[in-house]
Amino acid sequence: MIVVHTIDALREALTPHASPAFVPTMGNLHNGHIDLVRHATTLGDVTVASIFVNRLQFAPHEDFDTYPRTLAADCERLAAAGCNVVFAPSETDLYPVPQTFKVQPPTALADILEGHFRPGFFTGVCTVVMKLFQCVFAQAKGPRYAVFGQKDYQQLMVIRNMVKQFALPVSVVGCPTHRAEDGLALSSRNGYLSAEQRQEAVALSRALRALADAARPVLASSAAPADVARALAALELAACQALDARGWQTDYLTVRRRADLQTPQVGDELVVLAASRLGNTRLIDNMEC
Repeated sequence: MIVVHTIDALREALTPHASPAFVPTMGNLHNGHIDLVRHATTLGDVTVASIFVNRLQFAPHEDFDTYPRTLAADCERLAAAGCNVVFAPSETDLYPVPQTFKVQPPTALADILEGHFRPGFFTGVCTVVMKLFQCVFAQAKGPRYAVFGQKDYQQLMVIRNMVKQFALPVSVVGCPTHRAEDGLALSSRNGYLSAEQRQEAVALSRALRALADAARPVLASSAAPADVARALAALELAACQALDARGWQTDYLTVRRRADLQTPQVGDELVVLAASRLGNTRLIDNMEC
């Protein structure tokens, strides 16, 4: 495995290869990231992972400055997982001039849920992913693969739509959420949790499952759409209140249709999504149901 820091060095390393499989990350890797890399090794003829903490997707009050940077340990784990090339640029390597050209996703998808509570987040995500795609795939002659985790459900949907609308020659591959034995979704931010908070954190996945179980019969009923909407809203409110009563601060705990994350109707395929803060740590999770 080689580690490169500039776009020119990355492209030189990829010149002999026709079909990259790419896993973009912000580092501080956990087993969920490693699963993505292992899956990527089955797809192309070279496996690439990026490690870059992207300032564009952090609001001023968020944890950009304190986000863990663990490059040496990350590279050891990536090498063991079969990664071939690590692209670890500095800000000046990836953004040599201020990134004034940005990718603005549609408000109907990007300004709800995560986008509502983190304004501008998906603009930052789309901009860096578009740029990373140009860095990794520019010389590829064969199939190109980009591998993302389904834990960031809305992000995966935004990126898939961006790739489709820009007609990018990239296959976006989603991999299931990697969970600890007790059900907690793995996240780089889990490391912020105290031992007591880590025990409590599993309540988020349990709340998702309980809401999904309660919502299924409502969405399978023959009730009028207005009655279904009211019933779902009541279930969501009760789920948020139950979680907050345990000491959480919940941004959303909601049932949406998988197709576009809008309010579901009878017969829609469903996903339940949540974002909630435990102490100073904001966790997200989702479950298809």
